[in-house]
Amino acid sequence: MSGVLPPVGMSSPAALSEVASPRMLVIDDETLHDVFDVLGEIDGEDSVVRVRSPYLFEIGEELTVQIEHDGSVSEAVARVRAHIGPDDARITELEISERSEPRRVSS
Repeated sequence: MSGVLPPVGMSSPAALSEVASPRMLVIDDETLHDVFDVLGEIDGEDSVVRVRSPYLFEIGEELTVQIEHDGSVSEAVARVRAHIGPDDARITELEISERSEPRRVSS
């Protein structure tokens, strides 16, 4: 079945599963740093988010972050709650608070 395209208006299974993940950027003196690979969704105020990062932040450290998802942007505070997993696959848990109302970004 090589070379067969799906009917017009239908997506392939791969395209249906390609949903944009949220991005979380650290804000430092008005500079954005892309240091997290977000694992899952960011539900809202007081949610816990799991991320991977090449950096090991201190437990209790608070970071000002920008959250981008589905064409909207908001700012929040992310407090480092824990580091879990083995050293070579460390996951960091961040508690999100003080999240601003999402605003649409024009392209």
